Amino acid sequence: MVNTFEIIGFIAAVLTTLAYVPQVYKTWKTKSAGNISLTMYIVMFTGIMLWLLYGIHLNSLPMILANAVSGILTLTIVFFKIRYK
Repeated sequence: MVNTFEIIGFIAAVLTTLAYVPQVYKTWKTKSAGNISLTMYIVMFTGIMLWLLYGIHLNSLPMILANAVSGILTLTIVFFKIRYK
């Protein structure tokens, strides 16, 4: 039987993870990261990694996948910020 809350978790994971894609794309395309806060993205990356650990502890696939991908996207923005400053 399908767990309704697991489906809700997957939908939430997809939506919150996709939220990073426009920023990554825009930064990559324009090669400009002047208006991006490095501190905010470092703090966000740290929080995402903690959520990932928590998801692993709970064995929650939506949390693990969402935070792994979000971590990569956030780290990409940090890389662009450092590279294109």
